[in-house]
Amino acid sequence: MDIQLSIAGRRDLSAQIYQQLRAAIVEGRLPPGSRLPSTRDLAWQLGVSRKTTLEVYDRLVAEGFLDGRTGNGTFVAQGLASAPPRKSTRGVVALKPARIWRRVPEALSLPKPGERLPYDYLGGVTDKALFQPAPWRKSVAHALRVQARGRGIYRDPAGEQELRLAIARYIGFSRGVACNWQDVIATQGAQQAIDLAARVMVSPGDTVVVEEPGYPPVRSSLLAQGARVVSVPVDEEGLRVDRLPEHARLVYVTPSHQFPLGIPMSLERRWALLAWARRRGALIVEDDYDGEFRFEGRPVESLKSLDRDGVVAYVGTFSKTLFPELRIGYVVPPASLAEDFLKAKQINDWHGCSLTQAALGHYMLDGEFGRHLRRVQKHYAQRREVLLEHLRGPLSPWLEPIAPVAGIHMAAFLRDGLKETMVIAKARRASIGLYGIAGFYAGRRVRQGLLFGYGDMPVEAIETSLSALRALLEK
Repeated sequence: MDIQLSIAGRRDLSAQIYQQLRAAIVEGRLPPGSRLPSTRDLAWQLGVSRKTTLEVYDRLVAEGFLDGRTGNGTFVAQGLASAPPRKSTRGVVALKPARIWRRVPEALSLPKPGERLPYDYLGGVTDKALFQPAPWRKSVAHALRVQARGRGIYRDPAGEQELRLAIARYIGFSRGVACNWQDVIATQGAQQAIDLAARVMVSPGDTVVVEEPGYPPVRSSLLAQGARVVSVPVDEEGLRVDRLPEHARLVYVTPSHQFPLGIPMSLERRWALLAWARRRGALIVEDDYDGEFRFEGRPVESLKSLDRDGVVAYVGTFSKTLFPELRIGYVVPPASLAEDFLKAKQINDWHGCSLTQAALGHYMLDGEFGRHLRRVQKHYAQRREVLLEHLRGPLSPWLEPIAPVAGIHMAAFLRDGLKETMVIAKARRASIGLYGIAGFYAGRRVRQGLLFGYGDMPVEAIETSLSALRALLEK
């Protein structure tokens, strides 16, 4: 452990060092068990003689604050009760953020560590038990070997070439997106990709469009850019293109699997949205949310694959296919905006973690990603089927499911007379974690409903929890 002490003047140096070290221990800044520098290192850092630091350590050991272990070092003694640090208000200025941040909603509330319920339908969560670690370890080891041979320099803001090549091949094959690896920019999740689009296209006061209901972090990102955010409703065919405002600069959509309702955008609406963007000179940000997991019917073409005018920025992520902690996503911007996206990425964070990017690129090019998708698809399909059986059967008097054709979550509207808050509270007392959809609406007209994330819910847990939920609703 490296500590820095400030000593003034040359009078009684050992007393000054003693007082400051003792205060750091008592106030908890040096907690029990912390390793201190050797007397030789500390003397060199402070520019004093080693005799001075030896006197200080001997005194603190004698008083029980330090524990000297021969051949191992000097540590803060265990069992010391530290006083809570005092908060000083002297010289503290109450700084005020830019006014725009008053419009940005509070950050998303996430479950606290250890707070998970036995039956938890939290959305956006994957089942790590289905992820095989051995192939991933092999890919990480490969990335480490490659990095060890490289130079210690900053990397390309667009990301590692191996990963960008793998992404280009993957979305070209699975989603019909015609691009080469130079067109792909690797990001830290889909959220950063959307933020880059806003930085490039939106000036303060510009009108942008999001879906109603929709994904709150996207709304927050656009508000933080100073945009005027307009919520346009979705129906059984997706976004209401006829309700789009005249002068919108950007439209954010989730056409493959609308969040949170799960409705896919019809082909007719897709053509209408592309035509509207072409006439208005607006950017469409297509978040291909959960498009990898499809359970019914023929896949509908992505907006990017239909785009002949260069108005779509295609966004994807590996949070739902692998695991959220990976924090890797990507964006394929229109050719006319590629250079601007790259500049925004470099300004934002220069580049992401090159080690995990190289590992993921190897994992995909080696075929492991495709094998993983095929393996987990079977599990998610079975879970979806069991969930639907309950929602359409025993739970149908209270819930009206919206059966999605893709994704790892399902929404269901509550029938007349039931309130989200009441159902969620009663379910929680029965150790069932349910989540409402009202928070995804920006307007006042809100439909009551529940969001069932089944990515991390085994079939047995779904059966048990929904049987218990039925018993609760019958009461």
